[in-house]
Amino acid sequence: MPKGRGMASRKRPQHEDGFPSAGGVLARLAFAHAQARSVDLDPLLKKAGLTRRQIENRKTWIPVRNQIQFVNLVAETIGDDYLGFNLGVTFDLRKAGLLYYVMASSDVLIEALRRGARYTSVANEGIAQMCKETGSAVSLVFRYVGVSRHTDRHQIEFWLVCVARVVRHLSGRRLAPVRVRIAHMRKPIPAVFTEYLGSDVVFGARTDEIILDRRIVDLPVISADPHLNSLLLDYCEQALMHRRRRRGSFRSSVENAIAPLLPHGKPRAETVARELGLGSRTLARRLEAEGLTFSSLLETLRRDLARRYLADDHLSISQIAWLLGYREIAAFSHAFKRMTGKTPREAR
Repeated sequence: MPKGRGMASRKRPQHEDGFPSAGGVLARLAFAHAQARSVDLDPLLKKAGLTRRQIENRKTWIPVRNQIQFVNLVAETIGDDYLGFNLGVTFDLRKAGLLYYVMASSDVLIEALRRGARYTSVANEGIAQMCKETGSAVSLVFRYVGVSRHTDRHQIEFWLVCVARVVRHLSGRRLAPVRVRIAHMRKPIPAVFTEYLGSDVVFGARTDEIILDRRIVDLPVISADPHLNSLLLDYCEQALMHRRRRRGSFRSSVENAIAPLLPHGKPRAETVARELGLGSRTLARRLEAEGLTFSSLLETLRRDLARRYLADDHLSISQIAWLLGYREIAAFSHAFKRMTGKTPREAR
């Protein structure tokens, strides 16, 4: 394997392991997919804060926030509401670089999943993955870091499909998760999701999670290579140690805490503060440092989610009102008109 220059002298975009950086894989896949359909991509790149040079150089790290925005724009332009899912199904897993190879060289599946969770940030700094083990199941939980979860749909669907594919690929068996939980809303549940991820798929959940039967994770990895794995673990640890740790805005953390609380009623600042392990005064002070108040952030989040839900013809106005924490349609309509100047039906 080629020896790279010292990581300490480099910025985040490249890893010294010799594998291409995985940061931005989905953006590059979406770019190629749209390019094959003769889409004019320059305006979309500009709007997402990206350049062709970033896309074309596989060793350039693409920030997750820009990736999410670009993929959303591509999906809207080509009219593919399942873009992330579709790309995940056909994606060459080896393009995940170091993260894939350290998993593929592990001894057993549970070992690969633990390492995938530990080194997730090598591939995507916006997702923190946890591997939780119980007597009967193994749960892979995905949490967004430094970016607001409600802005994304395609990336997380891509990620979940890829995890399901990795489990099958490494075990050599067509295994399916016991349950899959996805935080954003889709109604009705698309058949392609249940066909690929199993019958128990729920959208609008409080978290993003894949649950596997504990028995399958003890299966051996068919491509296990203990010598290669030992070498790659060293590279992964170096990548974690030297990677640039970007703290996202506090706003995104608060939004990610509020979103799952909305359908259960109006989230209170005290409740959100507890979710974040803070006191109410600390929450208010940190929001104020970013020029925000809790009420203004809540209103903006509701407005953005309302616009997204209204674009989905499968959701009724009453269902949208409930998802946003309004107990009556009239209350939702009044609030939405105050925020946007239109009623929900006019906006739809």
